[in-house]
Amino acid sequence: MRMTLQFLGATREVTGSCHLLSVDHEHLLLDCGLIQGGKEDELRNHDPFTFDPESISAVVLSHAHIDHSGRLPLLVKSGFDGPIYTHKATAELCAIMLKDAAMLQSRDTDRANKKRAKHDLEPLEPLFTVEDAEQVMRQFIPLEYGQVTRVIPHVDICLSDAGHILGSALVEIWLGEDKAQKKIVFSGDLGRAGMPILRNPTLVDTADLVLMESTYGNRFHRSWTDTLAELKAIFTKAVTESHGNILLPAFSVGRAQELLYLFHLYAKEWDLSHWKVCLDSPMAIEATRVYVNNYQLMDEDFKHFTRQSPGQHPLLSNVEFIQTTEESIALNDVHKGLIIIAGSGMCNGGRIRSHLEHNLWRPECDIIICGYQARGTPGRALVDGAEELTIHGNNIKVAAKLHTVGGLSAHADQAELLHWYHHFDNQPPLILVHGEPEAQQGLVDVINQDPKTKPKDIAIAAHGDKLDLTALPRLMWITS
Repeated sequence: MRMTLQFLGATREVTGSCHLLSVDHEHLLLDCGLIQGGKEDELRNHDPFTFDPESISAVVLSHAHIDHSGRLPLLVKSGFDGPIYTHKATAELCAIMLKDAAMLQSRDTDRANKKRAKHDLEPLEPLFTVEDAEQVMRQFIPLEYGQVTRVIPHVDICLSDAGHILGSALVEIWLGEDKAQKKIVFSGDLGRAGMPILRNPTLVDTADLVLMESTYGNRFHRSWTDTLAELKAIFTKAVTESHGNILLPAFSVGRAQELLYLFHLYAKEWDLSHWKVCLDSPMAIEATRVYVNNYQLMDEDFKHFTRQSPGQHPLLSNVEFIQTTEESIALNDVHKGLIIIAGSGMCNGGRIRSHLEHNLWRPECDIIICGYQARGTPGRALVDGAEELTIHGNNIKVAAKLHTVGGLSAHADQAELLHWYHHFDNQPPLILVHGEPEAQQGLVDVINQDPKTKPKDIAIAAHGDKLDLTALPRLMWITS
């Protein structure tokens, strides 16, 4: 039986997750995500798939974030008509996120075509449409955690909670039969132990190969205690000294809900009575309702709080939902007293762009960066010390106070990645994906310095690399 694994996305970068698993003549995709970042990065989404979409038998989706799910509509548009296996909460979130991504594709294409028309250039087509996204949802097969499912001949999977966002899953995969069977564990995006709302990432005992994300492979997050103290200090100083607005660019799924929960828990301690908290993102509002309806997937503290205070739901009690464009525009006339949570998390789209345009140049305002910022994004430029940003064609001076609060990250840091990996018996071979080169090399160096926990083999996947799985536990690469 021929079994191979090829790495086609999130290789030495953090977006575009996509891995092709082949068993004889059957082909299975692990994730199919959009490439995010600068315009040059995103143009790669228009490149043809390096495989025939009609040849794919099934897809297994780790979670709903667009860098893992966002090319599914294009895959379907290109001929894939098979099942997409994922956790049921991920399916609910994808119904929101993929439709939103399609609308953004159409909007951006319309804008580009208006410019092209002025130069007598042929109009472009959007990468995919709302109709394509709707077709994708008809192909979803929702699963529960712990449910072993045969997805293609000779391949079974089981999803376990990855603790990253609602419905996020690490995937255990069994290939082949009897003594020739091999087991791969794909981490998806790993969350962190002890974070609010979500349960801790599941620890797995056995594998013949581990595929692990490495976003923060060379970094350590602040402790949760220090992070809460940091946020309290920002809000306190903003009240006593700054007297402006506070902007929080946030991912609509995961980070936005985490912030709402914190604002509920610490409303008195952080003296949030001075502020009007606004969630200015229709997608985040819809996602919050999905979180509310799936409270059984949350950690015990959240479930206990929900049961004890049915009239004060911790995601709904201390926030004003900003639904319409007109309501969002009206916030620009308010010069102080607003905490605005708005997408997108990397400042490269969404309503946060308008709020930055109206607040970034004001020294009395604060900007809190609380998530990963990919290379080429405006958020990364801010973190790297940019003195101005171009927003809607205008150069905006950066005068607001910038705070990078890494302790809110939903990704495991170096210590947490090592803890998760070291739980495996006998340190199986390890391949790193979903990380920038410096982060990945930093993680490799730390692992190799500890002979007691050194894996049988370790590699950083490059785009197009193909592995012969029948040779495991030895990493045997197939050259074309």
